[in-house]
Amino acid sequence: MLRATSALFSKASSMSSSLAFKPCKLALVQLAVTADKSANLANARAHVLEAANNGANVIVLPECFNSPYGTSFFREYSESIKDGPSVKALSEMAKEAKAYLIGGSIPERDPTNDNIYNTCTVYNPAGEQIAAHRKIHLFDIDVPGKIRFQESETLTAGESLTHVDTEYGKIGVGICYDIRFPEPAMIAARKGCFAMIYPGAFNMVTGPLHWELLQRARAVDNQVYVAACSPARDVTAGYHAWGHSTVVAPTGQVVATMEENQGIVYADLDPQALNDFRQSVPLYAQRRFDLYADVANTKPQ
Repeated sequence: MLRATSALFSKASSMSSSLAFKPCKLALVQLAVTADKSANLANARAHVLEAANNGANVIVLPECFNSPYGTSFFREYSESIKDGPSVKALSEMAKEAKAYLIGGSIPERDPTNDNIYNTCTVYNPAGEQIAAHRKIHLFDIDVPGKIRFQESETLTAGESLTHVDTEYGKIGVGICYDIRFPEPAMIAARKGCFAMIYPGAFNMVTGPLHWELLQRARAVDNQVYVAACSPARDVTAGYHAWGHSTVVAPTGQVVATMEENQGIVYADLDPQALNDFRQSVPLYAQRRFDLYADVANTKPQ
């Protein structure tokens, strides 16, 4: 038993803490979302091009950027991610911006089974769709006297994790409630992702409590960049988003954030800063996989 333990610990200790990726400029576009899909797409395009003109290489839109957020809207605004108007617009935006575009999320209708998903599509600078992440954890909460929301009344959960290869390195993608679960970020980091990106729409109850806290936790636990992009707050809408789109460094420090109104927040993602911190606090050489499982190498039950 002692020999097995030592071997396992040595294997964990030999893991490299360094991570190769190229510096890039990240932009989070905090959009004001209306009930007019065409207007939302036009607004998104204007801000994506603004971000690109300011040097952004990777641009992120918020959760449900093309429609109001709510179970009563998901099916009404849903579309195919193969040929729907929103994905066509996103492809054109990415190509025109010559940047990677993490297209927030849209309500997706799967024509093969009529299921509705909350889906993030990702595009390269040529406008090609290179990934699609279906939200894997549905937002079903009931805070007595404050908020009740049940995405599962309308949506179906996704069945896979998403890691996107870009010219700058590998990026993990989640959507909103996915950030509350540490395993996807842990797996992404151990599979070589330098950042986790979460389009999200926390509300006025959970936002002040946990929006920044969860981003900082995912970042410092895994020593990666974490960013979450929210819609702007609209107090006349049925759902009031918290806003405060934020970028957190691998140290757990907030490096860029904003308030609740529409706008863009930028951050430079630096591989040297990430690797320096990993060398200073060498978690990747100190994990005890003789005592607990490596979730990145554990098959789902």
